[in-house]
Amino acid sequence: MANQKLDRLDRQILKLIGEDARIPYLEVARACDVSGAAIHQRIQKLTSQGIIKGSQFIFDPEKLGYETCAYIGLNLKNPEDFDVVVEKLRDIPEVVECHYTTGNYDLFIKVYAINNHDLLDFVHDKLQPLGLARTESIISFHSPISRQLPVNEILSEV
Repeated sequence: MANQKLDRLDRQILKLIGEDARIPYLEVARACDVSGAAIHQRIQKLTSQGIIKGSQFIFDPEKLGYETCAYIGLNLKNPEDFDVVVEKLRDIPEVVECHYTTGNYDLFIKVYAINNHDLLDFVHDKLQPLGLARTESIISFHSPISRQLPVNEILSEV
């Protein structure tokens, strides 16, 4: 997909809403020195172009009782079953990300579990029946960096 051409106003809007998705359009308009209608139109345009994919609340998994975050590399018994396995992974709520990758794995997923014992049960009861040759799990102790891309800085260089 080709890069979209974004002007200074687009980048400024993306920076503001990227920092706070709940910021009122009127506040964005004031910061950008344009009308609220102009902000609304620009956000609609950025959404229709697929640059903005929506907004969401971000829950803290640990505060919800999920103490273990793990990344799991999956090797399929039959690599031609990619689509079937991905569809089955979509139905498993603990799977929050799934990536097609190069390297040692056919797929790479991010999951949350209540604890390490729950992770073991998850791999045994929910992943192995999907037709996997093997898995490799990496447990994350802590994520010191989790953020959106810094839109203004990156796009002004392009």
